[in-house]
Amino acid sequence: MHPNPVIRLEVDADQIATLTIDYPGKSMNVIDQAFLDDLHAGIDRVAADPGIRGAIITSGKAAFVAGADLVTMEANLDRMQDDPVDVALHKYGALSRAVRRIETCGKPVVAAINGTAMGGGYEICLGCHRRVMSTAAGVVVGLPEVQVGLLPGGGGTQRLPRMIGVQAAMPWLMEGKSAAAAEALQAGLVDAVAAPEELLAEARRWLLGEPVARQPWDVKGYKIPGGGPLDPRVAPAFVVGNTMLMARTHGKLPAPLAIQSCLFEGLQLPIDKALRIESKYLLDTAMNSPVSRSMIRTLFVNKTKAEKGLHRPAGFERSECRRLGIVGAGMMGAGIALHAAQRRIEVVLIDRDAAAAERGRDHAVRALARQVEKGRLTREAADAVLSRITASADYAALRDADLVVEAVFEDRAVKAEVTRRIDAVVGPDCVVATNTSALPITLLAEASAHPERYIGLHFFSPAERMPLVEVIRGRRTSDATLARALDLVGQLKRTPIVVNDARGFYTSRFIGSFIDDAIGMVAEGIAPALIENCARHVGMPVGPLAITDELSIELSVHAGEAQRKEFPESYREGRSVPVLRRLYELGRLGKKVGRGFYDHGEGGKRLWPGLAELYPLRAEQPDARDLELRILHVQALEAVHALAEGVLTDPADGDLGAILGVGFPAYTGGPFCYIDGVGVAAFVATSDRLAQRWGEHLRAPALLREMAANGRTFYGPGARV
Repeated sequence: MHPNPVIRLEVDADQIATLTIDYPGKSMNVIDQAFLDDLHAGIDRVAADPGIRGAIITSGKAAFVAGADLVTMEANLDRMQDDPVDVALHKYGALSRAVRRIETCGKPVVAAINGTAMGGGYEICLGCHRRVMSTAAGVVVGLPEVQVGLLPGGGGTQRLPRMIGVQAAMPWLMEGKSAAAAEALQAGLVDAVAAPEELLAEARRWLLGEPVARQPWDVKGYKIPGGGPLDPRVAPAFVVGNTMLMARTHGKLPAPLAIQSCLFEGLQLPIDKALRIESKYLLDTAMNSPVSRSMIRTLFVNKTKAEKGLHRPAGFERSECRRLGIVGAGMMGAGIALHAAQRRIEVVLIDRDAAAAERGRDHAVRALARQVEKGRLTREAADAVLSRITASADYAALRDADLVVEAVFEDRAVKAEVTRRIDAVVGPDCVVATNTSALPITLLAEASAHPERYIGLHFFSPAERMPLVEVIRGRRTSDATLARALDLVGQLKRTPIVVNDARGFYTSRFIGSFIDDAIGMVAEGIAPALIENCARHVGMPVGPLAITDELSIELSVHAGEAQRKEFPESYREGRSVPVLRRLYELGRLGKKVGRGFYDHGEGGKRLWPGLAELYPLRAEQPDARDLELRILHVQALEAVHALAEGVLTDPADGDLGAILGVGFPAYTGGPFCYIDGVGVAAFVATSDRLAQRWGEHLRAPALLREMAANGRTFYGPGARV
């Protein structure tokens, strides 16, 4: 092992070796080549030294092992694409070989899981002969690879089902679930749990007893608990599982299907051959489809960068919001208040009168009561959260706030009045943020005496659950204000994207392009059911007509009229406006009145048959695949326009905002990853074909044409500057 090791090895008087993973210079233990080299060296010494009876693998950091190294993973996303298959297979099998070395070293090895062990970290634990897990708060284990378009490639698809059974293992593998100590023990993910101070002692006790240095699946005659893939008790799970998988993913996600294949094929083979099957599927999933590469880039690499302060201005100390003011106790303000209180921030919730403010606090009361009823929270913990929320109608209660979020009605005059009242009471260092989805921050900041400390924080509904915050910088917003706003987002454990000011910013215009074009399709005579089904099939969580009913047709019409009056010079009437206005005039205002694009009733909803009378169907309906492409392209093109206009400064923000904020299909990695995945030139050609058929709004802009001509991409070695 080298002088500055990733893994320290110490042998005590009882001949027990402790391998402590403590990657120098990093806040988290990550798996890279240096890690794997040290792991091999450590296990080789344990195996070869007759003075060592067994080993404990643990961590010197708060977490056990976080998974793959972020920097290495990003570099490898494109670099390994040109590797020959045998070379790539060897690389992708590196962790699997290291874990196999642990379990076949001939000495008993126990994992003392002192902190979170996810992905490859937990796969190392699976390779040990025993797993002991700390009961400390926040410690979890799991195999989340499927969530970024991959499969567990360090033996997870083979060892976990051999431990707990095929059907029991499926949810952990197919859904990427994680578990704290009590649940992990009950599910069989670990063999024992212990208080943090007793963890190493519990591991030592096992080694000093009569430990077994062989895995059950390496013993002749071993049988999988509950039966193998061909067992009549298990085989139907694959049939039903594949059916459900296709219904849920429409074949767009290769990783879950690859995991199913690993289970079905690998569990009929000896472990060494099974592990090779797993490595082959990992290679195929990672290299032969843009899905995993795109999902890794956005949902792992870029998400982590954003959360670690990618856009935070340098030169400012980290700030902590101890007291957060929120003005506007509606659903948005109440949701922000609840989440902030759950993150141990004192909250003052203000509304026009005490009763309205208390109604906002009651949202937290009800939400926490549900968690207590379900056993997810103790009554004491719920009361502690509620004690942090103070409801009031008195703006003076904001006097000591570090930051105030205004979350009132989307009306410039109303927001201006609230801003002036906030300015009158808060301290000189207090940041004032507006939660708006469309109104330009620079215009709203005109009402503030201190526009340099004014910023946009666009939360998404429901605010206590949605993971994204769109941070909008006005023309006079200072670097210090941006830094403090990003620090609050970090405190709230949310993912930020940073965009420049413009009407609609990024996410609202992005989702708006989809809804506007889809409603325009109705006027073209395209069957509403075809529109809705194609949207769902391509991966949108809800059809555009259903979304519009939920948001309210009445609200959409009024918002459009307000935009027309507020911005007469730049307002452009969307393709959806005549359709929405016609439904509005017929009293079809949306779900709230039971009538919109759908008829809503106690038994659910169905598309309103009268649409066909207003907008007769074309005799020949378009091909479903073309409609799916149109749905993806109209949004991706809007993202490109936002980048070209400088609203977006980084494609990563566009991809994160699209997926985490407004439900663009995760398998694409976001609009920019999607364009790279299909190829810029191919995307331009398809856009031109769609424009020829359906209109110039689907035509590829100059930026994409220049990129195609010059062989440029949004990511990777050919990325545009």
